[in-house]
Amino acid sequence: MRINNKKKIIVTHSGSFHADDVFACAALSILEKGKVKIIRTRDEKIIKTGNYVVDVGGIYDPAKNRFDHHQREGAGKRPAPSGSSRAGSREVEGENGIPYASFGLVWKKFGEEICGSKEVALTIDKKLVQPTDAGDSGVLISKNLIEDVSDYDISNVFDTFLPTWKEGERDEKNVDEQFLKVVDLAKKILEREIIREQAKRESDVLVQKTYEESEDKRLIILKRYLPWKRVLAEYLEPLYVISPREEDKWQAEAVIIAGEKFKRRKYFPESWAGLRDEELANVTGVKDALFCHKDLFICVAKSYEGAIKLAKLALESKS
Repeated sequence: MRINNKKKIIVTHSGSFHADDVFACAALSILEKGKVKIIRTRDEKIIKTGNYVVDVGGIYDPAKNRFDHHQREGAGKRPAPSGSSRAGSREVEGENGIPYASFGLVWKKFGEEICGSKEVALTIDKKLVQPTDAGDSGVLISKNLIEDVSDYDISNVFDTFLPTWKEGERDEKNVDEQFLKVVDLAKKILEREIIREQAKRESDVLVQKTYEESEDKRLIILKRYLPWKRVLAEYLEPLYVISPREEDKWQAEAVIIAGEKFKRRKYFPESWAGLRDEELANVTGVKDALFCHKDLFICVAKSYEGAIKLAKLALESKS
């Protein structure tokens, strides 16, 4: 990450704003440690003064920090994932179909530097950058399953800051003030995404080590809570994970099937469904058993030993 006492000038377009130019400015502000001045204009003379120019100017030249995608030829599309040439229902030769918008162009050059990790930058590109670019480029990446009901995404959030006709919709000063507020919000979102993904990467190493050291790889015991689903989904053996819960309780959770959101590899016995306290203790023989979810994917006990007993009983169960 660079440090410069002089403010760098970021130029973007005036008028209505969208998620891609908001996030592009936010990313550059993070890159420059907040030492930036944002100018919103379409005046070519002012545009030429920018250290960074995003979403305006008609030029994509990363060497000169010019990041527009509105020129006739666009600014390119992302490569297809390895071994795939499909994007949605369309065949796309060597591309995944999502064009680069200003956020993606900035992230393509500076994402790794901003995150301090190529892996973290790539993950955030898939999670946040590509959907933002797709929305700005009119590329659908999901479908509504319920008529007249749509997801409320980050673009909807940013749109709420645009002044209404009663608040001075065409008042440039008013719109610019709202834009800066939204850039601050986008910075917080992007910084939190980076922090969370960095933490996940650290936890991946710890979970991997725990898996490798486990004698019975069907039952993975984490002495402290760690996000484990991403790592353990890669292995076929794990069925249950023991981890601490709030208020000194412990839980046993069934491992999700790889590629699924909710389906588990092996559920807890059907006779435990929805039972609590004494009822669950009587059925299982585990004196400090507290709760089994009605959908049979998680059990809770007062003690570490109790959670392990519940998991071992479930391993032996045929249900």
